[in-house]
Amino acid sequence: MPLAVIHDRLAVSAVLFAGVCAVWGFINYLRGQDMTSGYWGALVICEILMIVQALFGIILAIEGNHPPRAIVHYLYGISAVISLPAVYVFTGGRDTRRESLLYAVVSLWLFGLAIRGITTGSEQETVAMVLRSIVGLI
Repeated sequence: MPLAVIHDRLAVSAVLFAGVCAVWGFINYLRGQDMTSGYWGALVICEILMIVQALFGIILAIEGNHPPRAIVHYLYGISAVISLPAVYVFTGGRDTRRESLLYAVVSLWLFGLAIRGITTGSEQETVAMVLRSIVGLI
């Protein structure tokens, strides 16, 4: 499978996974719950997914096989990689109800970044596939 296809599929996974993390965090917050170990694990997986996605993007950029249409595509990738660690540093690693809300908001931010990354770096058919996947979940 070509790296560009893997990069595209990881982007769709990033959108869906960040969306799940956002909903999960908001539900925790609304229930008055602190951060759970399951939610921490999901956030770690989300961060790993963003890093792997960025690594594939870097490899593609170096190879010159899959140049994005706009330089802002790279900024979306950098922001996606640093967002969750930035919240962790900001909160000092605490796991109260407040942090659940902060991680939910940042996960929603990642959801949007991943969609914008897809629209600036992919073909229209990939964007349509993401939208079908999101609508299919609802």
